[in-house]
Amino acid sequence: MFSKTGSSKQKQDDSNNGRHPKQHHDSTSSYHSQGSGTSNVDSENDSTNTEEPLSPYSKSPWSAHMVTSSNNDDGSNGSAGSYNRLMGSLVREEGHIYSLAASGDLLYTGSDSKNIRVWKSQREFSGFKSNSGLVKSIVIAGENIFTGHQDGKIRVWKISPKNPTVHKRVGTLPTFKACIKSSIKPSNYVDVGRHRNVLWIKHFDAISSLSLSEDHNYLYSASWDKTVKVWRTSNFKCLESISAHDDAVNAVVAGFHGLVFTGSADGTVKVWRREVQGKGTKHFFSQSLLKQECAVTALAVDPAATMVYCGSSDGQVNFWGKEEFASPGGSLHGHKLAVLCLATAGSLVFSGSADMNICVWKRVSDHRTKTDGRDHICLSVLTGHNGPVKCLAVVEGAWDNSASGSDGAKWILYSGSLDKSVKIWRVCEQASPEVNIPPSVSEHRRSLTSNRL
Repeated sequence: MFSKTGSSKQKQDDSNNGRHPKQHHDSTSSYHSQGSGTSNVDSENDSTNTEEPLSPYSKSPWSAHMVTSSNNDDGSNGSAGSYNRLMGSLVREEGHIYSLAASGDLLYTGSDSKNIRVWKSQREFSGFKSNSGLVKSIVIAGENIFTGHQDGKIRVWKISPKNPTVHKRVGTLPTFKACIKSSIKPSNYVDVGRHRNVLWIKHFDAISSLSLSEDHNYLYSASWDKTVKVWRTSNFKCLESISAHDDAVNAVVAGFHGLVFTGSADGTVKVWRREVQGKGTKHFFSQSLLKQECAVTALAVDPAATMVYCGSSDGQVNFWGKEEFASPGGSLHGHKLAVLCLATAGSLVFSGSADMNICVWKRVSDHRTKTDGRDHICLSVLTGHNGPVKCLAVVEGAWDNSASGSDGAKWILYSGSLDKSVKIWRVCEQASPEVNIPPSVSEHRRSLTSNRL
């Protein structure tokens, strides 16, 4: 295991323990037809093998395996299995899944194959090629899709109004015009060490995370170059570069009307406050929520509950309420290895880990302690992946629960893994907690209210 030069901390990436050295991948794999039962989305219709690779816009080596209601052997534990269970899998023969984004019935998957696949209602719908290697992050803003890459660039795609299956690249951030214009002034260059100077509008290392402001007017990009950059989504202009941390920035998330949260391999979570100044913006450091020895690997916010969640390389999930930033928050213990991704939906919080599991947490109120939704219980531990769970996406879903009589909110959870698959889960907020919770979760369930940082 290599560590980052000049630092005892390590960047979050792709190894089984969730903390991999900085490494640039230039994968040469591409989508092509397969003859081994994985060439079509419908696994029952196998095509014959072809010798020449096909376009990424045609057939791919993905297959869909949907679980019937009678098959409850995978991803279902204990009494919650009838609600929180595996619905199906999208499997790819080559490449690891690094990023997911969901919008309505569309799912975007990014991997180290240079391609981005689009799925509609769990069926292959479209695809487009980025020509840039590993796709680290995907966010959707209306008709625009932003993808962050290992090469430090952000690419912008737009759905064709004439054909929804066609995605055209409409820009790269920073734009070529902006680079030419900025290169004229020497003051636009910053020293990045090793006798290198780069334009301040450019990331010179991998992009690790993307996040949109609540109004979708601003895009935030976090990078291993220790900075966070702010972009205006209407014209793709870089407005600001924030020297945010002393080590790689692994996560960025915006929320709560102008606040931005960043998490880093230096072990800190920082809060930044956005202020509009003229035609631009200026972000000011507000406070640090966390300072620890292990790396911060994931962040998520719950706008409705005004909660911030932080995942770390030690397997712990920390959380804070907006009104409690000045005081220590709480922590959730459900993983044995690094937490690599987080997502929120309704009263639920999902944490994916290098231990190959996904914990489903639910916020609950305890009137005795007056915590008002600040306590959490573990509803389920979703199992089924054979590699680290790298990314999560969740959308509102619906299915027939008449047999069980539940009327709770229902969600479709997508999980991408380094086992080369995307799994599809159904989750209900009213599911009863599982009977067979792993010891690492159950031993903390009884003391979550007192388990403070």
